[in-house]
Amino acid sequence: MKRFFKSFVYAFRGVAFCILNERNFRVHMCFTAYMFGFLKIYDFFEVSRAEFAVLFALCGLVMSLEAVNTAVERAVDLAADGKKSELAKVAKDAAAGAVLISAIASVAAGISILLRPEAFIRMFNYYKENIPIFILLIASLAFSVAFVLIGPKKIFGKRENK
Repeated sequence: MKRFFKSFVYAFRGVAFCILNERNFRVHMCFTAYMFGFLKIYDFFEVSRAEFAVLFALCGLVMSLEAVNTAVERAVDLAADGKKSELAKVAKDAAAGAVLISAIASVAAGISILLRPEAFIRMFNYYKENIPIFILLIASLAFSVAFVLIGPKKIFGKRENK
């Protein structure tokens, strides 16, 4: 049982590594957080449980593939030992391509589920009438951009492993 619980520690360490080191993982994470924040906090969009489940599964798939891509890249770099290799390039490109395919499919599914002009009009009117909340949204977007581009290590200070 101890080994079972230890496997969760390793898995969370892997997720933390991706958050700390992979910009694209942070991009997917932020988009997912905003989308589900808007879907759960506000009632702009009427989304069925099945549609919500599809969105949730697709976001999980994209982030999972991003983590697999990270693992492939690191393993290939380790195996190649700094040498140029066409096979290493193919492996890394194919793993990145898997992420791209899933991201495109997820965006297409998201658009087909969430493309509801009346919801965007309600959202616009809500923020027009609630300027302080709009300012908070803009501030959170600015933080998210910094989080994605600069990374948590630089924002919060690099933590040394001991």
